[in-house]
Amino acid sequence: MEKRTLLAVVLSITVMLVFYFVQGLFMPVPDPAAQTAAGQSAPVTAAPGPVPLPGLVPVTEAPVPAAGNATEVAGVETGLSAAANTPAVPLNEERVSIDTDLFTAVLSNVGGDLVSWKLKEHSDQNGSLEMIFSGDSEAHALTVAFGNQDAAPVSTLFNVKRIDDYTVEFFQDFVLPPGTGSYGGGTFRLTKRYSFKPSEYMFELTVSLDGGYSVSGFNFPGALGGSGAAYTLGFGPQIGPYFEKLDQRYEYRNYYSFINGKRKTEKVNNVLNNSRATWSAIAGKYFTFIAIPYLAQYDMVFSDKPEPGVPGASRLYIIRPSLNASRSEDVYRFYLGPKTQDALAVYNNGRNGFDIRDMQLIDVASGGPLAPLEKVLKWLLMIFQGIVHNYGVAIILLTLLVKVLLFPLTKKGSESTLKMQALAPKIKEIQDKYKEKPQEMNAKMAEFYKKEGYNPLSGCLPMLLQIPIFFAMYSLFNNHFDLRGAMFIPGWIPDLSLPESVYNFAPFRIPLLGWSDIRLLPFIYVGSQLLYGKVTQTPDQKSNAQMKMMLYAMPIVFFFVLYDVPSGLLLYWIMSNVLTMVQQLAINKYMAQKRAAMAAAGSDAAVKSGGTDGGGGKPVAAPKLPPKKKKKK
Repeated sequence: MEKRTLLAVVLSITVMLVFYFVQGLFMPVPDPAAQTAAGQSAPVTAAPGPVPLPGLVPVTEAPVPAAGNATEVAGVETGLSAAANTPAVPLNEERVSIDTDLFTAVLSNVGGDLVSWKLKEHSDQNGSLEMIFSGDSEAHALTVAFGNQDAAPVSTLFNVKRIDDYTVEFFQDFVLPPGTGSYGGGTFRLTKRYSFKPSEYMFELTVSLDGGYSVSGFNFPGALGGSGAAYTLGFGPQIGPYFEKLDQRYEYRNYYSFINGKRKTEKVNNVLNNSRATWSAIAGKYFTFIAIPYLAQYDMVFSDKPEPGVPGASRLYIIRPSLNASRSEDVYRFYLGPKTQDALAVYNNGRNGFDIRDMQLIDVASGGPLAPLEKVLKWLLMIFQGIVHNYGVAIILLTLLVKVLLFPLTKKGSESTLKMQALAPKIKEIQDKYKEKPQEMNAKMAEFYKKEGYNPLSGCLPMLLQIPIFFAMYSLFNNHFDLRGAMFIPGWIPDLSLPESVYNFAPFRIPLLGWSDIRLLPFIYVGSQLLYGKVTQTPDQKSNAQMKMMLYAMPIVFFFVLYDVPSGLLLYWIMSNVLTMVQQLAINKYMAQKRAAMAAAGSDAAVKSGGTDGGGGKPVAAPKLPPKKKKKK
């Protein structure tokens, strides 16, 4: 029985070998290229592949251009050549346009990168607002580099597959050198799939690596060494809109990460290892780029490394750690648009195409210790704007409301100042008497203040409250998105987020200052500030040379500091000065009446106690009588 079984196995193997030999001899497997030529199932857009990775395998396996004649694809040097068994002639670059209600995005099959993102509802000085700001060369954002942030991005041609109006896929096969360290040889496929929504600034990118059975893992070193990585996804070189310089006041770039429910400001050019950030962002004055990696663990780098035409770059690198598997599929979501409450808040309440909730993306637009106060002021400003439909008038009404709310404290502070002036002689007497004994002088002063019922800090309270309000107002008018392009007075102040101008003499600029415009609001501000100081100064300040110097010098200094600030902020400051002057004149009138009442009350008391001096009316104190002697019992 055992001999028969063994004989059956041998005969079966022999028959199978003969069958496969005959099949290969008379019925060869058809070549895919021949099928394409015959009109059978062709790929969407063919591209050279598989591609050997640069620096990991010699490129002598296929014909390559001579030195100095590198193959270019629409101005982009590929630096790569096809493998020996594929055509060496590359295809032309292909671009895919995605048109939505809010933006037009352009993707290129050179690396499968995003090369343009123009907003439809917003514009800048160059017309349509381009959110991917590049320098001398064309921008390529969302690049993939095999290795860490120092590795060169993949810039070869990809196959293109247009799935629908809002979905496009780029894919290419790459060859690993056999027996090279931990790579192990073989071929793998890189796929980049973009998915957009018709009415959202957020989109999704899926990056897939598939090595099948020929690649056991992905671990590539960076160009400058360091720890290995599967790949690095990079965005840059800069977010729009176009700007001349980053001065950190009127245009800036901030770097944030959101970790454990709190926004954190990050430093540039530092590798954030094993990041647990829910999202990371590059934020400008009015626009932002936010990355949401759906990875359990990743490294992250913000970089400001310049390049030709972009002296101040702002890049974000997301470093995917090395993989010990042959396949991976990583999902990222990105927001690229305005920093507005309406656009960002939908990712808290789930009213978005991705069903995202509680992401707190609005924290990109606000933060810091004054954020709650700024939100209240913004809410009030929006209420006034809804009533008058003019942001300039809304700023004036908001300033008026703030002054009315602070009037009781301002009035109390003025009363405290008046009382301080009345107590000044006695205070000076104590200071002169105990000037050699500071501790005893402080004790006597405290005893005197307690006796008179006076708090030295009561006069400072209104000023201390106005300081945070001013800084919150400054932040609001300097960063509030709805002020961008908001007109106040046609022909003079067309945009409250920018400095106004009555005459421009560019390209000439005033030496040292660099001004090329004559502006009217800074001069109005100086006049209002000088009048404000004149009305609010106290009698002791009038006789103090140093205080007089401050009164006239500070407005002049601020004139140069505030010459180029947004006109909305200057409008607030001017109105604040004017309203404070009116307020102070009313307080001065009230204080004059109070002084007269106090003087009258003092005269009546003097008359009752001792009459007058008989010469015209100055009250005198009642004569003091000697104490009565006690009778002896």
